[in-house]
Amino acid sequence: MAQTNSVGQGTNGVADESPNMIVYRKMEDFIARMQDDKNGIPIRTVKSFLSKIPSVFSGSDIVQWMIKNLNIEDQVEALHLGTLMAAHGYFFPISDHVLTLKDDGTFYRFQESLARLQRAFARKWEFIFMQAEAQAKVDKKRDKIERKILDSQERAFWDVHRPVVSIIFLLIIIFLLLITITITSYIIQRHLLGYTEQYVEYDPFLTPSDPSNPWISDDNTIWELEASKEPGQQRVKRWAFGIDEVLKDPIGREQFLKFLESEFSSENLRFWLAVQELKKRPIREVPSRVQEIWQEFLASGAPSAINVDSKSYGKTTQNVKDPGRYAFEDAQEHIYKLMKSDSYSRFIRSSAYQELLQAKKKQHTHYHHHQSTTTTISPPPVHHHQSITTTSPPPPPPPVHHHQFPTTTSTSPPPPS
Repeated sequence: MAQTNSVGQGTNGVADESPNMIVYRKMEDFIARMQDDKNGIPIRTVKSFLSKIPSVFSGSDIVQWMIKNLNIEDQVEALHLGTLMAAHGYFFPISDHVLTLKDDGTFYRFQESLARLQRAFARKWEFIFMQAEAQAKVDKKRDKIERKILDSQERAFWDVHRPVVSIIFLLIIIFLLLITITITSYIIQRHLLGYTEQYVEYDPFLTPSDPSNPWISDDNTIWELEASKEPGQQRVKRWAFGIDEVLKDPIGREQFLKFLESEFSSENLRFWLAVQELKKRPIREVPSRVQEIWQEFLASGAPSAINVDSKSYGKTTQNVKDPGRYAFEDAQEHIYKLMKSDSYSRFIRSSAYQELLQAKKKQHTHYHHHQSTTTTISPPPVHHHQSITTTSPPPPPPPVHHHQFPTTTSTSPPPPS
């Protein structure tokens, strides 16, 4: 490859020993020779469809010029050198921002000198600002091809001159990532601890249940209480954990429905329950049930019309044409979110729920108080003529002889035999 006389010379004529500067000055010397009016790469204006592309040259022009003027015999070496120059931003393709050299008809354009532009910016910023405003107005009138050329030029500039990632910058990024991971882990741990603390009294393996745990005893009382229509204090308290706890409890659903009826919005819960029931229907009954739900809740003039967004309504309308178990999935999800964010929170704050919770608490307290005062020793059988003292059990009966019968009316010591 041909060598130049300016290689390694600084701006003041003193040799620069920096390897990067030597490479840069070699490339700048090659670019200056490429831009020579007589012996450089031919720069021309080419015609495109209904437009012209000014000041361009092809990739094959660069390769041929390097082989001819830089004493390069291998075409691959010429492509490699041209790609290095493109990667440093000395020229760029106008069709995309991939900074590589192709030995074909792809059009390229030389990049402006960055140092010269920076000097101009330092001295004439106000003038450049005014020119930029004028250029923006002109830019709106340019055709699509010209705007594409300018866009590719700007992309090429920033692809080359992106900020260098320093060690300090990397350490800051790592530090921020560690902080983010730590905070995220802390939040997850808090959620897990909160969930455990909330449900620990409902786990019979962690907290002794009252009545006894049916898994380790033969007493099924706790299961009977959970299935009964008279929910206990723990069961009512659990409804406040979330709307899912209310919806999966039959008594909770009943109480929630009563509350919604008092607010004239029970159609939301009835629609949600109808869709849940639809998913469990035999497949032969699904089409008719889908039409029933549609007519009751979503059709025009429906007796129990629900309020859903246009997107969910449109998708549900399409699904009903081909009815299936999940035809109302989008509408059901919308109604669920509406109840969760609005109706459920009012239900938990309502006087009906608070009064029910307080009543169950009183029953629970009374039950435990009664259990604590019950003794484990059973009193003797009570007859109509017998009195029982609550302070201590009665004394044993006197010994019985052949001339004597036992008596239960007297508590005095037996006579001497």
